[in-house]
Amino acid sequence: MNAREATPRRGRRSTPEAREAVQAALSGMPLRRDLLIEHLHRLQDRHGALREGHLVALAEALRLAPVEVFEVATFYAHFEVLPDEAAAPRPVIRVCQGLPCAMAGAATLASALRASPPGGARILDAPCMGACDRAPAAALGHACIGHATPARLAAPAVKEAGAPGLEDYRARGGYATLAAQRDPQAMVAALEASGLRGLGGAGFPAARKWRLVMAQPGPRHLVVNADEGEPGTFKDRHCLETEPHRVLEGMLLAARAIEAEACWIYLRDEYPEIRALLARAIAEIEAAGLAPCPIHLRRGAGAYICGEETALLESLEGRRGYPRHKPPFPGEHGLFGRPTLIHNVETLWWLPEILASPEAAARFAAAGLRGQAGRRLYSLSGRVRRPGVVDAPAGITARELIETHGGGVAEGHRFAAFLPGGASGGILPASRADLPLGFGTLEAEGCFIGSAAIVVLSDRDDLAGAARNLLRFFRDESCGQCTPCRVGTAKAVRLLEAPAWDRALLGELAEAMADGSICGLGQAAMNPVRSLLRHFPEAVP
Repeated sequence: MNAREATPRRGRRSTPEAREAVQAALSGMPLRRDLLIEHLHRLQDRHGALREGHLVALAEALRLAPVEVFEVATFYAHFEVLPDEAAAPRPVIRVCQGLPCAMAGAATLASALRASPPGGARILDAPCMGACDRAPAAALGHACIGHATPARLAAPAVKEAGAPGLEDYRARGGYATLAAQRDPQAMVAALEASGLRGLGGAGFPAARKWRLVMAQPGPRHLVVNADEGEPGTFKDRHCLETEPHRVLEGMLLAARAIEAEACWIYLRDEYPEIRALLARAIAEIEAAGLAPCPIHLRRGAGAYICGEETALLESLEGRRGYPRHKPPFPGEHGLFGRPTLIHNVETLWWLPEILASPEAAARFAAAGLRGQAGRRLYSLSGRVRRPGVVDAPAGITARELIETHGGGVAEGHRFAAFLPGGASGGILPASRADLPLGFGTLEAEGCFIGSAAIVVLSDRDDLAGAARNLLRFFRDESCGQCTPCRVGTAKAVRLLEAPAWDRALLGELAEAMADGSICGLGQAAMNPVRSLLRHFPEAVP
């Protein structure tokens, strides 16, 4: 230990009691900076909140300045920091305010709960919980209750998610592709032939991303982005609830191709039941000798911005989820400064099918419609009879999705508009519902497919109110790092709450945010407003 390390840090010192509490909570865990968020979860799970004295003791244990621990603890929505002398916090019920839940009566539900809170719980508004097909949704603690009512929340019947285990998956041919594929170059060639693109939103060609990462010197990492949070998006939940081993096989295939030294799964904190499923599935494949490298399962803490890949890396390294100024191409300066391949859950979902053989890759490519390659999972919610995740050809239209897979528009409603790509993908009128839902097909209309979250609105919905809902989401979820996004989203909400919208000022604000924001949140936040002004001028106050 050098002299600088031996010098006590100035400021508040921990008490013996706080040090003992931290030691007990973190028993068996390594003390490392990159595990800071896991340490905070352990403390909060044990004590119901994060006490200031415990944070000081944790900082001392990690040899960090207390401010470094406090800034992380206060950045994430699911951590609650309290003074040491404060009473134990009451239980929390979070009511989802995402657009599909708002359309299903979330405000009425929240009002009823506040008037008579079950068990004296605190009632908090919350962003999308990934249960848009079961709107309105609420969370008791972190356990999500779909089709929520005051009665269901007062006496919840929370079921653990169940999924087939390893032996069942192998009996259906699972891990056969992993066993057969050994040549990284052949895997890249098949991936390229399939036409698969990243399905988290940006649509970057998957094979090109692999090549860029493989061209960097090792050691390399693979990161699974399981932090979906875009209102209207719930396909990752579906994949992980139904076939976690299929996602893990896709992860291991990608890891083999790039010769990764470790895999990291960053899972949103709103999915505790899936965390248990994944922990069990990872233990199964490790026991079976199927994992060629360590697999680390990490827990988010309530920050939509961590779905942005560089913010996710910051969070994995134990810091606030601040997006980085992006490198020239994927993979450079990734996790711990090493080349890193980042894929979202759905992209990995398709790999065991695509990489089974060259013929399988060709079949996948040919499955698309209207010039699009492949298939994808669409999250369909809102005013439809059968909301849910739809496996359909890339290039299908919104009208086909609604009528063929969604059972048509909900009874008593007339199809008026739809979001083709979640909160940031814009809003289109029903007259555009015959456009292919694919990459490059909606941009001329000022929209994009993004994560393929299709939210259907009807003639009974207030479109200006929908835009306000979406902008409030972006305002609340802005990380605050850059001024155009931090100030711009707040200013936009104020402008949208005015009796009459200042269209010229909204247009200027949208340009400034798109040009000056660091990441896609600020750059795309005004898309709902822009598309409303373009396609629905009569709906604008």
